[in-house]
Amino acid sequence: MSASSFAAPIELPDLGDASQAVLSPQEELAMGEKAMQGLRASGAYFNDPEVNAYLNSLGYRLVSADPSITSHFEFFAVDDPAINAFAMPGGYIGVNTGLILATQSESQLASVLAHEISHVTQHHIARTIASQSGSQLASIATAVAIILAAKNSNSQAIPAAMTSMTAAQIQGQINFTRENEQEADRVGFQLLDRAGFDTHGMSKFFDRMEKLTRTSENNTPAFLRSHPLTPERIAEAQDRAYGKPYKQIPDSLDFNLVRSLLRSYQGTPENAIAESQAELKEGRYSNHTAAEYGYAASLLRGKKFQEAQMEIATIDHEGIQHPMIEALAGQILMQSGQLQAAHQRYESALKLYPDHMQLVYDYPRLLITETKYKLAANFAESQLMHRRDDATLNQLAAEANANLGKLTKSHFYQGEYYAALGNLRGASEQFDLAVRINDGSFQDLLVAENRLKELRSQLHEPSQNNGSRRNKSQQSLDGF
Repeated sequence: MSASSFAAPIELPDLGDASQAVLSPQEELAMGEKAMQGLRASGAYFNDPEVNAYLNSLGYRLVSADPSITSHFEFFAVDDPAINAFAMPGGYIGVNTGLILATQSESQLASVLAHEISHVTQHHIARTIASQSGSQLASIATAVAIILAAKNSNSQAIPAAMTSMTAAQIQGQINFTRENEQEADRVGFQLLDRAGFDTHGMSKFFDRMEKLTRTSENNTPAFLRSHPLTPERIAEAQDRAYGKPYKQIPDSLDFNLVRSLLRSYQGTPENAIAESQAELKEGRYSNHTAAEYGYAASLLRGKKFQEAQMEIATIDHEGIQHPMIEALAGQILMQSGQLQAAHQRYESALKLYPDHMQLVYDYPRLLITETKYKLAANFAESQLMHRRDDATLNQLAAEANANLGKLTKSHFYQGEYYAALGNLRGASEQFDLAVRINDGSFQDLLVAENRLKELRSQLHEPSQNNGSRRNKSQQSLDGF
């Protein structure tokens, strides 16, 4: 990317502060967090570290193209084959796995993210929600994620908290106006251009959606139902693209690897293996390394460990290095019982890619499998020092400490795991157990008690008299 990309912020229209007059940025973020809790609880959130890491990398490449954007953003996948994406309050942007697979280039996918980012930066969601009365805000906050994710799809999950408002009522509150959509297209196009993507990506994606509509009887893509594609929008997208010089932008290896990984999850393991094998034999791929990776991932899913290891060896022989390949290689070795070889591969990979989350999660899992519980606990806890709210790391820390017999710590981390998923009641119960058992240090007990108070306050539960525990705490303190 050229230095000129960062020369000046993107010119955004001044829409005033009408939304913030009712809904502050902090309130909007809190609403988004609550919506994310509902999304996780519904099971729609796609908890795949590789896919989510890629979406965040792609999303922040776009966000970084405009230095005036300082908002919080989190990009995540939704386990849904429908072609759709959505933005929620607080900068949470979801992308259906079906949309990732439907895009034919990274620039097309980037154009969708740029559009959703612009809904956030232009406060379209906040302005709509802020127009509601205070009594409705809580209901909308609880339900907005589920409605957005399930809109026009086959989702059956409607949380009990939504019973006070019908799905149609809430959906009516979060639909964007035609002007919102056109503005998100225009501002998103500027982001796409600044970030160095093919500026034809947006118009090409619109073309693809139109073709899918024509070829699918009574099956309009969900993206078009939630983002109506008018002739004006199509013409404007084409005009903007034709106004820029043509640039052929190659897709990143990450884009191709993620798509191959998602294809390896489709259908039965046998079908996934056959399909990826046929792609390789017939040359039906845009990137050979990604096709090999997808084949190895399908083989692993089908527990064809020897064949999968041979495929990874082929990639290694080609000299291709990538954290996703390292993580897949480690998984193959671990699941096939080659623990020592897996240990060596993970340690080498973490030296090269210390922040790659799939590796960060898989290494302590391996240590637990090796019964190296202390090492697993130390690793997970060290990672939690700067990733406190990470659900997976908290669960791994809980499991490692349980195997060490450190029950206060185990219940505490299990409580943090539940809290990260939005299960505050379960979290409160775990923190209560951590305090009651009290087999740790005074510091462990103090932290658990403070978290228990926080959770009970949020749940409006009365605090318990912890006098006897406090005496025991004092004894622990006196012993230092």
